[in-house]
Amino acid sequence: MKRIFHFLLCLTLVFSLITPFHAYAEATWPDYVPIQAEGGIVMDADTGTVLYGKNIHTAYYPASITKIMTALVVIENCSLDEMVTFSHNAVYNVEAGSSSAGLDEGDVLSVRDCLYALLLKSANESANALAEHVAGSTEAFAEMMNAKAASLGCQDSHFANPSGLNNPDHYVSAYDMALIGRAALNNPTFLEIDSTLYYDLPVTKRNPEGGRIYPGHKMLKKNMPEYYEGCIGGKTGYTSLAGNTLVTFARRNGMTLVSVVLNGHQTQYTDTKALLDFGFQNFQTVSAGDYDTTYQSVTNDMTIAGLTTSELAGLMIDPDSKVTIPKASDFSSVTSQISYDLPADAPQGAIAQISYQWGQRKIGTAYLKLSLSPQAEDTADAGSSDMASGAPGSVLSGENGSNEDSSTIDTQSITRDSGALGSNSTNTTSDSTSQTLPEVTLPDKTRDDSSPLATFHVPSIVWIVLAVLFVGGAIAAIAVVLHARHEQKEEEERILRKQKRLARLEASGISQEEFNLMLERKRSSYTTTKKGKRTLSRKRK
Repeated sequence: MKRIFHFLLCLTLVFSLITPFHAYAEATWPDYVPIQAEGGIVMDADTGTVLYGKNIHTAYYPASITKIMTALVVIENCSLDEMVTFSHNAVYNVEAGSSSAGLDEGDVLSVRDCLYALLLKSANESANALAEHVAGSTEAFAEMMNAKAASLGCQDSHFANPSGLNNPDHYVSAYDMALIGRAALNNPTFLEIDSTLYYDLPVTKRNPEGGRIYPGHKMLKKNMPEYYEGCIGGKTGYTSLAGNTLVTFARRNGMTLVSVVLNGHQTQYTDTKALLDFGFQNFQTVSAGDYDTTYQSVTNDMTIAGLTTSELAGLMIDPDSKVTIPKASDFSSVTSQISYDLPADAPQGAIAQISYQWGQRKIGTAYLKLSLSPQAEDTADAGSSDMASGAPGSVLSGENGSNEDSSTIDTQSITRDSGALGSNSTNTTSDSTSQTLPEVTLPDKTRDDSSPLATFHVPSIVWIVLAVLFVGGAIAAIAVVLHARHEQKEEEERILRKQKRLARLEASGISQEEFNLMLERKRSSYTTTKKGKRTLSRKRK
């Protein structure tokens, strides 16, 4: 019986340990690039992942790479066809000998023309004129630049002018400049201008026949020894205080990189090549939805935001969401956290944001969305006007896909570990706040359909884990009961034997005390005899 009990205990332990889990490979992240510049970084533009960095949060003078931010703010705040008049201050409030497109006071160019002069020719007078056109003065425009930097997450930078000329209050870090470059790359107008190999400026006072300008970035030019295959743009910079600075954008095999070199010592191009080569050779950008199978389809008998499961294809990860991983590894080394605190720019239909990590390193984010069946999409399109007005029954209404009647649930950050949604945790990059989620209701045949019951969809893996634990607990409980019954039976048999012995003694006329005394004498005699035999045996030897 004891063997059976031990077997059941072992079986219970085995069942308790078979909860599904992923065995994560040891995270090995390539981390060496021999660059000579004081500061440098290479970042995946699609995911924001820092592949390598040197002094990435140290502030340096940026010089003319400042104009990337200038162009981004201008494009976001005015039309390309607006006309810009060059003031005396715009033309002459620059350092002597600094870069120029030959524009003069009184010249009138379109914003488009000025942007080409700004990014290709690095014209300081164009930077000043654009700043005055957008904000009224270069000082007011600098405040707009700082506000934009803050919105992008920059923390180590401050802008004092639109050109990048020397100023003790004008500085950036490599990390912040990579964030700015990434934002610029996501702007189609900026990328179109910045990747142009030449542009013809209109007639001006100093150039009565107009003039053709070319980019200063040598990695764009096939006839230059610095040419880099896949380079799609960037910006050069130099001042006596900043040294050589360089921002470069490159794309190969579906992967887009941003590199930044600060305070270089005439090695800005070799440093940039080393950074880009390191990124392309050691890393890959993959679609999160192609690898992450944690978040299962909705298969329970339930409705979400008024849609039944027949109308829902399930949960899906936004196919445009990507993560960056080393080529020498795979997705099994990736962990994730899910949060229902959605940012303001979350795509329509998103219900949660997933953050992916490689150890402590952020490697990308994705949005979890409700996917509809074809017939449900037709219904949703037909009711789009109701959704926009927040009418009852809309699938997703309001800024974050919820309506005023939906039940409010505190924001949760759920760590995907061992392939399941686990305990609540807080995303390290933002404070969690409450977030209204799409209404989730269970069907009830005994109630009116207008009485919703708010709840979460529990993933099937959670039910499997709970079932395994329940079975294991049941087996353990049965084992304990069987063991107790066995002990009780043995005790009853012992008492019965004792009663029978007493009955026999009483029949023979011997009391219990006399029987115990006889038994003790018998044991003493047996012990003495055994000792004597052992002594005699030793003497014979």
